[in-house]
Amino acid sequence: MAVKSYDAIVVGSGITGGWAAKELTERGLRTLVLEAGGPIDPAKDYVEHVPPWQLHFRGWGDRKKIAREQPIQKHCYACDEWSGKFFVNDIENPYTFDAAQPFHWIRGRQVGGRSIMWGRQVYRWSDLDFEANLKDGHGTDWPIRYADIAPWYSYVERFIGISGERLGLAQLPDGEFLPPMPLNCAEVHVRDRLRGAFGGERVLTIGRCAILTQFHNGRAACHYCGTCERGCITHSYFNSLASTLPAGRKTGRLTLRPHSVVREVVYDAQRGRATGVRAVDALSGEELEFGARVVFLCASALESTRLLLLSKFADASGQLGRNLMDHTMGGGAGGTIPGYEDQWVYGNRPNGIYLPRFRNVKAQHPDFLRGYCFQGGAARSDWGRGNSMEGFGAGLKMALRTPGPWRMSFYGFGECLPNPENRVELDSQVKDKWGIPALRIQCVWRENERKMLQDMAVTAAEMLEASGATDISTFVQDNPPGLTIHEMGTARMGRDPATSVLNANNQCHDAPNVFVTDGACMASSANQNPSITYMALTARAAAFAVDQLKRGEL
Repeated sequence: MAVKSYDAIVVGSGITGGWAAKELTERGLRTLVLEAGGPIDPAKDYVEHVPPWQLHFRGWGDRKKIAREQPIQKHCYACDEWSGKFFVNDIENPYTFDAAQPFHWIRGRQVGGRSIMWGRQVYRWSDLDFEANLKDGHGTDWPIRYADIAPWYSYVERFIGISGERLGLAQLPDGEFLPPMPLNCAEVHVRDRLRGAFGGERVLTIGRCAILTQFHNGRAACHYCGTCERGCITHSYFNSLASTLPAGRKTGRLTLRPHSVVREVVYDAQRGRATGVRAVDALSGEELEFGARVVFLCASALESTRLLLLSKFADASGQLGRNLMDHTMGGGAGGTIPGYEDQWVYGNRPNGIYLPRFRNVKAQHPDFLRGYCFQGGAARSDWGRGNSMEGFGAGLKMALRTPGPWRMSFYGFGECLPNPENRVELDSQVKDKWGIPALRIQCVWRENERKMLQDMAVTAAEMLEASGATDISTFVQDNPPGLTIHEMGTARMGRDPATSVLNANNQCHDAPNVFVTDGACMASSANQNPSITYMALTARAAAFAVDQLKRGEL
């Protein structure tokens, strides 16, 4: 088999794969990006403005086919008739778990990966997060601190465009922001009432999101259609398809190969280095092999770990596959905000409110470690409320011509403690469509996560009551791990090769020219949406890798 060689290979073309491609090519490396899925044509595949009455199933999709081919993916709200094509076929891409302990692994295989339909919320970590493992003894100490990654946060933010408001909070560092999206009148009311009731402890702001509020780097400002998960023809939100991959292509040093399912990293035991990767053409079944001086695994947390488990180099730490984390979600409350019935909202803002972590920031809560944040927002109930209203005929129709009252909701997202018993391993009995062993996933919420969910409901209700809300109702949902789509860990960074898979520069301890920069590298989960941290770590690792290559140390 002829082996074609490059300076670098990047596995995956999503949020981190795109950043690795951009940075490696711009720094002079001939780079091959291998993507397991097919290409995306925005002119054909993005359907954000197609109304439901123009779709065969009016937006619901072929529910029998979805139940048959996407029984896991259908749990994600975005896997519908518009966007279902961006989610994997679960029959072709199986994994296993104990039925009593489900894990909903939401995946996308196409050029751009899940960056096409991600949630676009971006929040920096602080040293409260990077020091947590060391201070409370859960997990291994991060080998970096905020000062190490802060310049890379700024570097990434300036390129992708982040809209948001500066707050001056130590637990949520400010970034390089474009103008924020405005809060609506009910959200402003709640923000001001919280300021009066809680001072600076509970601060409501607009979400910090990778959606443009003004022209930026050749991309247009958001036009508020609000259906980002279907794709964005104006490229107003960041994804690798519209931003980082084109930047890499502009260098003339990028080769992108879709339909390329990588099955292992090739390892030279005598040199202690990877020499490239083996793959299979997803369409023809042809066996492929590519050589490279450096390999970046950016296939998503669990796929990158699967590749490491399938490869031949050792894991001296015994931690590969362990410490799987996701964010808990679903504790909170909703209520009616009286008044403002003469106020209307135009457009569909693709963003909500954010309320940063306030638990265990200054004082330790007696029931749980770490913390949580809230997302959510206020809106007037629309004509859909007719499903539950009394009445019929013309009278009902007339009643639905004007919106209902303002409702405000707080929806919590909490940190998951690293635990070695939350893990993935290869399943000896199950293989995917291309004959590659599938993963078996074991992951459960434990006491700390469940107590945090309960507290979310309590504090959300407190804030609504302080805001003068009525009809307050609390909820604590039992969402399984995975469904938040923030899976991370399983190849964690650390200071000691005996207790970690990667070092401070995202290098494999046991194969220094292999870098893992997606969610697999995380040593803890914090409570913030993690994608901006993945991107910053990727840009930082790519700069380090190129420097090491130039020095002849890889």
